[in-house]
Amino acid sequence: MGHMEIWINPACSKCRSAISLLDAEGADYTVRRYLEDVPSEDEIRAVLDRLGLEPWDITRTQEAAAKELGLKEWARDESARDQWVKALAQHPKLIQRPIITADDGTAVVGRSEETVRDALSR
Repeated sequence: MGHMEIWINPACSKCRSAISLLDAEGADYTVRRYLEDVPSEDEIRAVLDRLGLEPWDITRTQEAAAKELGLKEWARDESARDQWVKALAQHPKLIQRPIITADDGTAVVGRSEETVRDALSR
């Protein structure tokens, strides 16, 4: 098992569960507190490529910032992709969590024990 990176918000219970599981499995990982160490637009694009997802797939649309931006009304297509990525970079709270980058260059959103184990098995 190689080195992993996990993006967390320490206040998030699902993030803490994911960390506990990584520790229990003896995983080698780096924690990124992405609200403090905010990812750039390029980093967000790279993670989306690894996840195989679009920016709207990892956006927390219930957050206050999402409502202020009117995200629910935004187009979800190629033409709007940059607008979504920019919003995630400017308002990192909107990023779904935890995101775990596995050793093989893929990534998962580790919101269940199952997905965290999936990352561990790669």
